[in-house]
Amino acid sequence: MLGIAMTNGNDIIPALDHLVFATPDVENTVSDLEARLGAPATPGGRHPGRGTRNALFGLGPHSYLEIIGPDDGQPAGARPRWFGIDHLEAPRLVTWAAKGTRLAGLVARAAHRGVRLGAVAGGSRERPDGTMLLWSLTDPATVIADGLVPFFIDWGDRPHPAAALPPGLALAALRAEHPRAGEVRRILSALGLALPVADGRRPALIATVEGAKGTIELRG
Repeated sequence: MLGIAMTNGNDIIPALDHLVFATPDVENTVSDLEARLGAPATPGGRHPGRGTRNALFGLGPHSYLEIIGPDDGQPAGARPRWFGIDHLEAPRLVTWAAKGTRLAGLVARAAHRGVRLGAVAGGSRERPDGTMLLWSLTDPATVIADGLVPFFIDWGDRPHPAAALPPGLALAALRAEHPRAGEVRRILSALGLALPVADGRRPALIATVEGAKGTIELRG
């Protein structure tokens, strides 16, 4: 293991922190998912300097579904937005974040096992209620195995955002497909992660989400 923080809930993958569902239009995507799932999203906030904003659906006390897209209230930055948002034509499940602690050490141990994670940096956003959230993470711009290998995030001693989200949704399954499934499984195993990866014609992260109005599948 690489020091990944595990939870004791009924998570599909215990190390799952959140799923990243990127979209060219946060408002429209949130409205669509609320209607299909029968559960409300919680406005997240802006990511200063990143050009993005988000909204969250709770998936239990320890994980959530993040809807992230362009923030028209921020000027275009010199760097591309994370998750390929600048080029999206439709929403897609682009990647996931895993829980981690002492990320610098985790990155070093991963490198020793042949996995080059992104550099560790800090992040922040202000919630609509004025609460400032802070975290550290490995750079999501370092994409491994087409996003099937997660980046890692550490909320430190601060409350996890999922704890404040309303209930109503559950993650029934999380799996992946890739033309080089064996290679992806090897990388995940080196990181202590057990995401199921099957052979497929194209890379895809696939989440099955249950709500009051039924079950939907989100794909990459």
